[in-house]
Amino acid sequence: MGPLTDDHRCPRGRSRRSLESALTMVVGGVIAAAACYVLVDRPHGAVVVAVTALGAILANALKQAVRSGF
Repeated sequence: MGPLTDDHRCPRGRSRRSLESALTMVVGGVIAAAACYVLVDRPHGAVVVAVTALGAILANALKQAVRSGF
């Protein structure tokens, strides 16, 4: 592949990439929060927030790793 030219356009727009990234993070956060409630009977609010944030970050990292081909 050569260098990009001035008239190059990516196949997906900026809004679509942002929406896909946000959706990935929301899904990862929801799955992590659900897992937290499954594993712990009554988790503290701060723990749920921390687990949700970690799940969102891990989901985004996993998506990037899969796209890059490891």
